[in-house]
Amino acid sequence: MARVGINPARGKIIGYRPADVTVAILSYIPDISGYFENRLDILKIVIESIKKNTSSPYDLLVFDNGSCEEVTDYLLEQKQIGNINYLILSEKNIGKIDAFKIIFSAAPGKIIAFSDDDILFYPNWLESQLEILKAFPNVGMVSGVPVRNASNHAKSSLEKLISDQPNGFNVTNSRTIPDDWEIDWAISTGRDPEKHILETKDHQDIVLVIAEKTQGKSIKAIGSANHFQFISKKDVILKAIPNDWSGKLMGAMVELDEAIDQLGYLRLSTAQRYTRHIGNILNDDLIKELQSLGLMDSSKFSVNRVASQAKRRKHWLLRIPGSRRTLSRIYHRLFQILYQ
Repeated sequence: MARVGINPARGKIIGYRPADVTVAILSYIPDISGYFENRLDILKIVIESIKKNTSSPYDLLVFDNGSCEEVTDYLLEQKQIGNINYLILSEKNIGKIDAFKIIFSAAPGKIIAFSDDDILFYPNWLESQLEILKAFPNVGMVSGVPVRNASNHAKSSLEKLISDQPNGFNVTNSRTIPDDWEIDWAISTGRDPEKHILETKDHQDIVLVIAEKTQGKSIKAIGSANHFQFISKKDVILKAIPNDWSGKLMGAMVELDEAIDQLGYLRLSTAQRYTRHIGNILNDDLIKELQSLGLMDSSKFSVNRVASQAKRRKHWLLRIPGSRRTLSRIYHRLFQILYQ
């Protein structure tokens, strides 16, 4: 049968052009129970904080890695009302590093601001990271918060910069990162905060200062980056992502850090905290901060439910010596069976 009529889009030109920066979120919430019980609320906070605290032009891209229906319904709603510009829904979880292949190839911006789905964004987060990206030479990654442990690897390019000492460049070693930030990070990543502070008590942060020529001011950075939130030039990050599909659900992030470093690019962070890792629990202190930032609308989030969960006593099973290790192994195996 012959074609009927002519496609009305033929010959038309639209004025749309993508923003130079694509903010890209990778989400994975396969269920709203157990480990993931609060994660939909946290994802809402992530998107709300980006919307509220990003003043520079950007497009928001979300790649969902096989989440449950409640999550995809929320993401589709956000796309419908214009809060998400590009939404990619994967039928199954293809793993983090393999999702990177799609995210960083599909993102239209020259600069990509990547984030996991559990990151809080403070005002000026993007501008502060862009400032470092533009001021320092050969920057591959810039994160919005420094983490002490992140400076222990993938630092050959940084060591070369320090040895070269370019004009207008200064480096010092000092304990700059506040313990409070490290405690927050340890709690959000399931670490023992007291043990973490003790283990890093002798750590010295690498503080870099460079003279910014056009505005005549100094730009400060910390010599490390983290892979839960960073910005990067698209052409740089695509060089570092492996060509082969790994099949790994998690992991390969340290290898990404090392690939950036081996390509000769710096991994840096802002000296101030502009982003914060939340994890899977909204504790009382974090809830209070979110409320002060105008990001905890009780009509959208289960504030009372989440707060009451944070106050629960430790389960009697966890008071049995060695039980946490055994239960963790059982949970890990059940997770593989349910979600692989």
